[in-house]
Amino acid sequence: MDDVRFERQYRTTHSEGYLVFEAGDRLGRIELHFTPTVVYGTLIVERELDEDEVLDLIEQADDELVLTADVPREDFVVSVYQGRDLGTYSDEYFEEDEQDGNDHEGEVDGD
Repeated sequence: MDDVRFERQYRTTHSEGYLVFEAGDRLGRIELHFTPTVVYGTLIVERELDEDEVLDLIEQADDELVLTADVPREDFVVSVYQGRDLGTYSDEYFEEDEQDGNDHEGEVDGD
């Protein structure tokens, strides 16, 4: 895949999360979790990709993110999902919502 870039969103002692962009458009996100011997990844793509594109994206993540992390690894295991972003929620969202009198407890789409 051409013109892919990873923009780090967070880093902890054992994990990192990145937004993935292709040609300036958001393609998805990848989260990496480092163990003493294996790096586990969760890749979520927001549009349909064929298997070759997915494999290219995993290889780029390995080359640019995993191998440069200075963490020894025996394997890189990636679970890939296709979906869409529904939003990002934090405590602040719920606090503001409660102040406005909205209560989401027990809500399910379509209710």
